[in-house]
Amino acid sequence: MTSNTADLLAADTSMGAVTLRVADLDAMTRYYRDAIALEVLGADADSVVLGRGTTAVMILVHAPELRNASPRDAGLFHTAILFDTEEALAASVYSVAQKHPGTFTGSSDHLVSKAFYFTDPENNGVELYWDRERAAWGWSHGSIEMSTLYLDPNEFLQQNLTEGAVDQPIIGGARVGHVHLQVGDTSVAREFYVDRLGFETTVSLGDSALFVSAGGYHHHIAMNTWNSRGAGPRQLALGLAQIDIRVPSSDDLGALGERLGHFGHQVRDDGQTVSFDDPWNNLIRVTTGAETHRTLT
Repeated sequence: MTSNTADLLAADTSMGAVTLRVADLDAMTRYYRDAIALEVLGADADSVVLGRGTTAVMILVHAPELRNASPRDAGLFHTAILFDTEEALAASVYSVAQKHPGTFTGSSDHLVSKAFYFTDPENNGVELYWDRERAAWGWSHGSIEMSTLYLDPNEFLQQNLTEGAVDQPIIGGARVGHVHLQVGDTSVAREFYVDRLGFETTVSLGDSALFVSAGGYHHHIAMNTWNSRGAGPRQLALGLAQIDIRVPSSDDLGALGERLGHFGHQVRDDGQTVSFDDPWNNLIRVTTGAETHRTLT
């Protein structure tokens, strides 16, 4: 983990909801509600907020006039939904397997976590995962030790799926643990997300991928160029519309706004939120405290 500046995000910074622009609001709501096993927390004619309890995870905004971006464009690689327990993760994975089996794309043991990957009906990546205790995470020369080991999905379900979870897959809490982006250049990403925004680097894979976090988490945001090397700023399209980040206090929010302003970034500050675009026109909104029912700024 690196820290070249005192201007860091607070250690207990966390991710908030991810907002997607979608072509078919009903179909996408069914996927995240019935397959992923989130609850509808709020809805109107053009948007649906899904999550668990009072925690928003996905906000879907109806935008049927837009088209899909190219797979080589910058944008969302996946939204990673973090579950409290392996049982809760197994319940969600089994639910998707029963209702949308064709959307499963793989599973891995990353040493810090166990993860299952899917693609939603509009080709947005989804990761469902559970974290091991931080005491079990390894660090080497300032980088967290992560890997991509085979994780047998059937064995995982056999070990963790309970009879109650089959009948009622909504178990415990769920929230956005991290967001993984496609970007055009990881050095540009590092300058923005680390040097200016205030995350710390936890893993750097040459010029192909970068993982950053606050407070020693394995990663809150990841960025890769696997499909998108050289991609420029995004045009308005279906898919990622907004990423929410939560900081603990209004002082943290004000400091972030001042820091980005110092670097010349255009910042929209309404006193409760600070919003800005990253180098690829991904809209980021930073708030304090829990967010549930707000949509796009």
